[in-house]
Amino acid sequence: MKNGPFLFTGVFLAILISFSALVLGSHSQLGGLTPYHDDTEGGSFPQRTSGLAARGQLVYADLGCAACHTQQVRRPGYGSDKDRGWGERQSVARDYIHQARPQLGASRLGPDLTNLGARQKSEEALLGLLYHGSATHPGYSFLFETRAIAGESSPRAVKVAGQAAGHETVPTERARALVAYLLSLNTSYDYPEAKPYEPAKKEEAKK
Repeated sequence: MKNGPFLFTGVFLAILISFSALVLGSHSQLGGLTPYHDDTEGGSFPQRTSGLAARGQLVYADLGCAACHTQQVRRPGYGSDKDRGWGERQSVARDYIHQARPQLGASRLGPDLTNLGARQKSEEALLGLLYHGSATHPGYSFLFETRAIAGESSPRAVKVAGQAAGHETVPTERARALVAYLLSLNTSYDYPEAKPYEPAKKEEAKK
């Protein structure tokens, strides 16, 4: 191949230019995003997830929840996410700046969880769903343990049919961390860039 070096050089340059545009360009545009400070609220958003909820995100990833759930609300005109109550606004890049591994997901066998903490306040209901499952959701009973009741029963104990007398089924730390993470999912704060784009209206032609 007399022109082999030129061919390989051209292929290399094409790959280099594509990589620079797609990867380095996106990183330079989005990698420097910082929390948005709101003087009216007296704080910065999004707030970093900490404590038990932060550990719960690891459990969420470990269980593969992103295979059936997304965490991205589509903009108006690209789906009925808002009508379904999944969020009051579209998701933007700033929502994920504190997440090392954003759980965006790609399939919606289950509802979007972006704003679950704003619409689901019951820890009891989430624990019951995790243990028992439903017609469309698997149960994760391995995240719970059955033990003898010592003194008073746990307020987090789930109701189990046929439970042996004197025993209770309670969530493990992994289950409690997962629920804490789910309840922390709240994107109710509205960033300037999250507002739908509206083209400027042309002034009426003067008569």
